Amino acid sequence: MDFLKQLEAFEPECQQEVTDLSLLRRCLKTEQNLFTRENPLIHMTASAWVVNPSRDRVLMCYHKIYNSWSWLGGHADGERDLLQTAVREVQEESGLGNVRPLSEKIYSVEALHVEGHWKRGAYVSSHIHMNVTYLLEADDREPLTVNEEENSGLRWFTLEEAETLPEEVWMREMIYRKLNRKLSAFV
Repeated sequence: MDFLKQLEAFEPECQQEVTDLSLLRRCLKTEQNLFTRENPLIHMTASAWVVNPSRDRVLMCYHKIYNSWSWLGGHADGERDLLQTAVREVQEESGLGNVRPLSEKIYSVEALHVEGHWKRGAYVSSHIHMNVTYLLEADDREPLTVNEEENSGLRWFTLEEAETLPEEVWMREMIYRKLNRKLSAFV
């Protein structure tokens, strides 16, 4: 299923998703280079809520830029298959070889503010990530490998821990809690 069809099929669960989906649709119509970082103000990213087969644990990384535990994901970098982007990013950031989507549908939509920061010796101005999240599954017994360019730690947490560990209050309360709530309803 291509991204536009996935987006058309997506049904927002809360006001945050309604509002952010509206912004995403507007950006797709008006913004240039949305799928690349050539647009310095706003661009597409894909994240993954990676759960184990029993769906009682979630994989998180300790993100170097945010200095906090975070979901896995990254920039589209020209790729329009954002599900593939999410899978690739999880594999690159965790070393996991067997990562599979639990659905091809978009799991969640977010507009994420990224504060200005230094990356690879260059300053990156504050900007917005128009993010789509996919629900992926991986074996929590498979070895993890830290990607030192991206993160300094990887660990499986309980769903409850995933809502309390990250430093960013907004991410904990608005995003991770929502992703867990959606998981409990996932069939």
